[in-house]
Amino acid sequence: MLSIGTIAPDFELLDQNGEARRLADYRGRRVILYFYPKDMTSGCTKQACAFGALYPQFREKGAVVLGVSKDSVASHKRFEEKYGLPFPLLSDPELKVIQAYDVWKEKMNYGKLTMGVVRTTYLIGENGIIVKAFDKVNATDNPAQMLAELG
Repeated sequence: MLSIGTIAPDFELLDQNGEARRLADYRGRRVILYFYPKDMTSGCTKQACAFGALYPQFREKGAVVLGVSKDSVASHKRFEEKYGLPFPLLSDPELKVIQAYDVWKEKMNYGKLTMGVVRTTYLIGENGIIVKAFDKVNATDNPAQMLAELG
């Protein structure tokens, strides 16, 4: 996990519509950048839907929500459509951004050690600096926690 006070690594990834999104495009706004393991899974669905439900409040506070996983653009599109998600889901199948943000780690999965995305959420300030960083977050509680962090 990257440290608070670190400049958030810039990136360019495709969203669920195939549109390129860069972190630099959001300079001047606070960004909730959350990394999750897989579309359509129980925890990831709970987290995404909770971010979706609170999305108007994030916007009122001038914040942007961006979700990142290694799933494909097509998978993200199905996820967005099935659950009506109102924010960009970014596809990182080559793990470039996932590794740059240090969220690709060894995990215990059904008693077996594997590599995967550790559910992590960053709050990036208007100036591109990481203000808050949370790893191993609770999928259900994380969106409300991040809304509270915005003050």
